[in-house]
Amino acid sequence: MASKHEIKAQLRKDEGKGASRRLRHADLVPAVVYGGSQAPQSIQLAHNDVALAARNEWFFSSLLDLNVDGSVQKVLLRDLQRHPVRPRVLHLDFQRIDESKPIRLKVPLHFIGQEKSPAGKLAGVLITHEINELEISCLPSKLPEYIAVDLSTLEKGDVIHLSSLVLPEGVEIPALRLGKEHDLAVVLAREARVEAEEETAAPAAAEVPATNVKGEPAKAEPAKGDAGKAKK
Repeated sequence: MASKHEIKAQLRKDEGKGASRRLRHADLVPAVVYGGSQAPQSIQLAHNDVALAARNEWFFSSLLDLNVDGSVQKVLLRDLQRHPVRPRVLHLDFQRIDESKPIRLKVPLHFIGQEKSPAGKLAGVLITHEINELEISCLPSKLPEYIAVDLSTLEKGDVIHLSSLVLPEGVEIPALRLGKEHDLAVVLAREARVEAEEETAAPAAAEVPATNVKGEPAKAEPAKGDAGKAKK
């Protein structure tokens, strides 16, 4: 089960673009929290607190304790808007969570034991991580901060699929309910030489005779000297 993470915020009364600009100038981040039986609330957070939290995976993939003026509510971060040039957070969206209902959320994959694996010790083997995050479904109390992918026994030629992952109790992968074609590869262990050949090899273009508009072989044009003879 994931650790608890508290995020402090305050209610804000002023709304609109002008009010948001003033907040940002004061090193505050405008935000909104919505969902559940309560009305949406406009809130503000200290930019330094947000910037520090945003450096961690848990800020994006964990259940958060949002403390708004002393009132704590369980939320998920649903959107974070950044300035296109400057290292500034512009806005946040939080969603209230009903702890009695399952939620869907993408969590990161942590690959462990790769350097100890048989495949990892072979110089000619390329190990690729095909996906780095995974959408899961579970009750909020069962939400993990990440899913560990154990590669310690990975051999050359092995493929680890979604269905092979070891999930915490109460956690499911919704995509697997849709059929075998959704059982995606997570990790591949392939020969590096084969990988390079597949990327660089290109089929040689076959030479075919030129054709006319009707699809028949085109006739060669006579030389200039032969043209006069043909007219006679």
